[in-house]
Amino acid sequence: MGSISVRRLDLGYFVRPASETGGPQPRVEPVLAYLVRHDDGLLLFDTGIGDAGPETEAHYRPRRRALREALSGAGVGLGDISMVVNCHLHFDHCGGNPLLAGRPILVQDVELATARAGGYTVDALIDFPRATYEEVSGEVEIRPGIRIVPTPGHTDGHQSLVLRQSDGTVVLAGQAHDFASHFASDQLARHAALEGVEPPLPPYRPWLDRLADFDPRRVLFAHDCSVWEPARS
Repeated sequence: MGSISVRRLDLGYFVRPASETGGPQPRVEPVLAYLVRHDDGLLLFDTGIGDAGPETEAHYRPRRRALREALSGAGVGLGDISMVVNCHLHFDHCGGNPLLAGRPILVQDVELATARAGGYTVDALIDFPRATYEEVSGEVEIRPGIRIVPTPGHTDGHQSLVLRQSDGTVVLAGQAHDFASHFASDQLARHAALEGVEPPLPPYRPWLDRLADFDPRRVLFAHDCSVWEPARS
């Protein structure tokens, strides 16, 4: 297994209206992508906010940071990216994909089928000139030490990226959970269930069992700058 490193990229933010936050106030959420350096090349996990038209623009009021600018801040250019992995194909995660035409884009087959069925995302961000998809069905190791793991929930075809680094495993969880605190709550629910705490207990997402096999030391998210780390003494 070669050397693997990851760098977070700030690609802007949007304002989630109160009707979607579950509370009385709107919430400003970051849009984060991740640049993964591997001996076999540079991989980009998500690509930022695309143009979704005037209605969606008015609804979410996004403020974008250009992908080219964010990559430049990391010392690389668009031409240096060898592969794209999208956690899912909503407009705030695949917006920069057309800038990387010709590079392989790895998505779950069910996610691409849903996106192409209409009424799900922005069509122009999916089938653009020289769009090159590599469809994945389930879990797969795409590079030595880099593994795609299905994490459905936000969408049926949502996927996360597991990076086996020399000092432990990092999970790029995308929007598998909106917040690190939600991931932590699910983790605790899982531990309580495994330790035999009597019901009632909150349910947890079943793919957490698979992520636990990797013993992650950090989990990073698409819409939360906070990072989950295990509560070890």
